[in-house]
Amino acid sequence: MNTDEQEELRATVRSALQRDDAAAILAEQLGAFGLAIPEEHGGIGCTLADTQILCEELGRAASPVPYLSSAVLVPQALLAAGAHDRLPALAEGASKGALAWAEGNTWDPAAIRAEVRDGRLYGVKEFVLDGAEADFLVVPALLDGSLAIFEVADVSAAAVEPLVPMDQTRAQARVTFDGTPATLLSTDGEAVLERLLAVAAVALSGEQLGGAERCLELTLEYVKTREQFGRVIGSFQAIKHRLADMYVLVESSRSLSRDAARALAEDAPDLAERAAMARSYCAEAFQTCAAETIQLHGGIGFTWEHDAHLYFKRAHSSAQLFGTPAWHRARLARKVLAA
Repeated sequence: MNTDEQEELRATVRSALQRDDAAAILAEQLGAFGLAIPEEHGGIGCTLADTQILCEELGRAASPVPYLSSAVLVPQALLAAGAHDRLPALAEGASKGALAWAEGNTWDPAAIRAEVRDGRLYGVKEFVLDGAEADFLVVPALLDGSLAIFEVADVSAAAVEPLVPMDQTRAQARVTFDGTPATLLSTDGEAVLERLLAVAAVALSGEQLGGAERCLELTLEYVKTREQFGRVIGSFQAIKHRLADMYVLVESSRSLSRDAARALAEDAPDLAERAAMARSYCAEAFQTCAAETIQLHGGIGFTWEHDAHLYFKRAHSSAQLFGTPAWHRARLARKVLAA
């Protein structure tokens, strides 16, 4: 159950996201980019459970605001690495960071082949969220054969190629490093990436919950007004059954996502398992709800004039980010078997 303060935050964010200058309002008036950054580093000092409210609302609006990358992943990477210099500017929204992690089509830490030799970074990173707009990059790479975390302060020293993803509400880029100067932040790359994987899984589950919930809302509104054979289509039993299934997916997603957010805020010992469950379930629930939204809207649902396609694309794109549902289930199974 959320507190009154959290629900007030939700209402304020929802209102802000209806504005064209939403990013500026979130950063300058609400301080949302510093929500989970400690006060001693220029932030507000709330928990990641509070940040989850932002993620839910951003997902509900299918918003292009670069919150996941610059306000969640990068600050948490810097905190986990013990590197604090960039945090005040991130908290103010005065600087944008991006996490350059994936190689090929996977976020598996064992697949990382980018490496640093003599302070120079070599390798290619894919699907870098908001990479083309970033002022600096946080990059996991090999150092003498072991995973470490680096900062690339001069993004112009790398080749940044904006991509054209299916989900055009979320900017992505390919970044090629060929002798790019890099500064070591942490030699404990495995621990940092394990933490970041949980952070990404939980944050995305929040976005997916928000998106699924909005799909249900849009569909409910439509079936109450669309008539066929002299009746509103929402009165047909077959439609009611499909809406009931969507409702169950949304409410189950809510339980799992918010439980995982609490585990993240409390740094629970079973965080990895709860994050994997939330990520896996919410991703597939959102995909199903988005598909049902298009189907139940009929012809209009297949057009660019309706928002249904935005949620459908976001659902399928976000299901691939930071590991597919199947990959997270496989990791969860290995942890359970190893226990």
